[in-house]
Amino acid sequence: MRKGTLFVVTAPSGAGKSTLLDMVLEAVPLLEYSVSVTTRPPRRGEVDGKDYHFVTRGEFEDMIERGEFLEHAVVYDNYYGTRRSAIEEALQAGKDIILDIDARGAFQVMEKKYPAVYVYILPPSITELERRLRGRATDSEDVIRKRLSLAREEMGYAEKYDYVVINDKLQEAFEDLKAIILAERRRVGKNMNEIKRIREGR
Repeated sequence: MRKGTLFVVTAPSGAGKSTLLDMVLEAVPLLEYSVSVTTRPPRRGEVDGKDYHFVTRGEFEDMIERGEFLEHAVVYDNYYGTRRSAIEEALQAGKDIILDIDARGAFQVMEKKYPAVYVYILPPSITELERRLRGRATDSEDVIRKRLSLAREEMGYAEKYDYVVINDKLQEAFEDLKAIILAERRRVGKNMNEIKRIREGR
């Protein structure tokens, strides 16, 4: 069986990453979203094991001590992390996994030299990113300024990634992201068993 691929996807807030990921997860078979572990309390409608794995702060810190996380971070006083064993089990089952994390988390995965394909989703411009953030009408002026400042900073790290997808026209960005995933599935190293089977006439 072909081992799956881990896709680490990062984008600044407002770049449309969630919409793109929802589209590609629906369109591509054997592709799953990595479910993070968090100490944040569940919000209304959230399901444990589907939206997040909800644990206590003590449980999370025990998991850190045992080295269970591929990456983890503190966001607004709550822990978030990705269990290495959950990723590995899915990959061994032949599933490709989307890991939706910020640049800090992506760099942790890079530093561990874990095999992954890194994709950075960009807006077409800072001006358009600001327009989208304001259009959501959910953030204060101060929060918008902070998000734009962070976006400029993180975009400077995009060169560390393998691919970039510019989300100007949603359908084109979706096709680009889907093409990256499908192309990675056709790498020779991922298909040695199939090559051997065909060559031997089995």
